[in-house]
Amino acid sequence: MSTLETNLIQPATGTALQVGASGDTITIPSGATFNVAGTVGTGFTQGITEFDSWRLTANYTGSSGVIDGSWERQDTNSENIKLGTGMSQSSGVFTFPSTGIWRIAFWSEFSHSAASNYNGFYLDYSTNSGGAFSYLNGAWGNADAASRISTLGTEAFLNVSNASTYRIRASASGTNNATYDGNTNVNYTYFTFIRLGDST
Repeated sequence: MSTLETNLIQPATGTALQVGASGDTITIPSGATFNVAGTVGTGFTQGITEFDSWRLTANYTGSSGVIDGSWERQDTNSENIKLGTGMSQSSGVFTFPSTGIWRIAFWSEFSHSAASNYNGFYLDYSTNSGGAFSYLNGAWGNADAASRISTLGTEAFLNVSNASTYRIRASASGTNNATYDGNTNVNYTYFTFIRLGDST
């Protein structure tokens, strides 16, 4: 391997500069910085490549169990902003389209059925296609009487190293039943998913 040291590589006027041939790998060493002062052309992966949002369309009532009242991808007017392949879903359990570091946010508006010590939800993830789930994050609130409404949200980051086996879900958790609100036009109970970068 030989080394070329120079301050400027400039193509002839009216021509394009090509570095390497088809199939070659161009490596930028660890600690180095690759700056682009002009316009980035085609062929580069830029910024966020996956974004998706799903909402509950029918109420779910319970003090435990997977929150599943029929989910749909957010699809009202300008809200329809899925980027990339998007998540897939079955009975409230979501599957990732690709590996990576994912930001997962979950929000819910729900009403308490009685005065309660707590009601809320878990975010659970699985690494074995739903065979077993582990706690990732959660949120809880209490109420001094029935019919009180809480709005809670949480977010978590998950290193999805195998897209075919990782799963995520939200599960109800409480001392009494709560009704987690669903609506086909408004995000009352909903997920957002953003892929931030490559898996570690």
